[in-house]
Amino acid sequence: MTTGHTAVEAWFLAHGLPYFVAEERAAARDGLRARRLVSLAVVLLLMAAGVGLLAWATETPYEAGPAVWLSVAGLALLWYAATALHARPILGFALSRTLGSVRFLVPMASRALPLLLVFVTFLFVNAEAWQMTTNLPFGLLWLTVLLMFGLAVLFLLVRLPEEVDRVDDKVDDDFVVRACAGTPLEQASREVAADPLVDPQEHAQVSGFERWNLILVLLVIQSVQVLLLSVTVFVFFMLFGSLVMETETQLAWTGADTVGQAPLLSNVSLSLVKVSLFLASFSGFYFTVSAVTDETYRRQFFSVVESQLERAVGMRAVYLVTRERR
Repeated sequence: MTTGHTAVEAWFLAHGLPYFVAEERAAARDGLRARRLVSLAVVLLLMAAGVGLLAWATETPYEAGPAVWLSVAGLALLWYAATALHARPILGFALSRTLGSVRFLVPMASRALPLLLVFVTFLFVNAEAWQMTTNLPFGLLWLTVLLMFGLAVLFLLVRLPEEVDRVDDKVDDDFVVRACAGTPLEQASREVAADPLVDPQEHAQVSGFERWNLILVLLVIQSVQVLLLSVTVFVFFMLFGSLVMETETQLAWTGADTVGQAPLLSNVSLSLVKVSLFLASFSGFYFTVSAVTDETYRRQFFSVVESQLERAVGMRAVYLVTRERR
């Protein structure tokens, strides 16, 4: 392998694109072999049995079992992806990219939050919402939150491939030169663009593991953005509720004898936490749908990653051309 190719593959790994490297793709394929997946399924089943026994031994309400198992199983699958599937560079880059672009969340929040808060606040100051969430066991409420998150992820997995297709359809000579500027393939991109016998579009279509690599980067970045905005909504309702929702009002709306007040904060109760958590998860799902379907929100959310997506597609096209030549 030449030094140039080594530098390019190191760039791919540093930018969350491990499946653009042949060795990493082979390792990920090995992680998806039937025997490895069967072992993973056995571990998840043992975890489910362990959670059930723990719940029985501690007399935990049965509603908490599925929520606890789903939470633990999700963490286990994340660990398996980071290790056996070599997805750690994807997770690391996506998280660092999102957290490094927190300043972009302010304009996004200023666009998305006002109308949403006007709508959701009507639910917050509604007795039925308080009664419903207060009567839900916390395990069942957490299961509802996980369901909202799962629906949001499913929606993104359906729509994000369209973003990848939109970008790889735009590849031409100017695209690859612009995308490879400041990268190890900057000079090679100019040579490819100047060669009349080479059409970058022939190498632009991303498929297989590489396509899923791009989708997963987008998925993690979007999920973290939505999570941060949902936390903002949760904090807002906790502060708002602690100011305006007197204990007498909470008791009247929930129909409970007590609302479990926090020390020194009489208006902060378990009921307030529950309704704030439920509305925050609902808001997160709303953010997810709006970020992909509404053009105004879409520009704001995807502005953080669109240039990176274009750079990855352009780099891949030039990389494939130069590898064929050698």
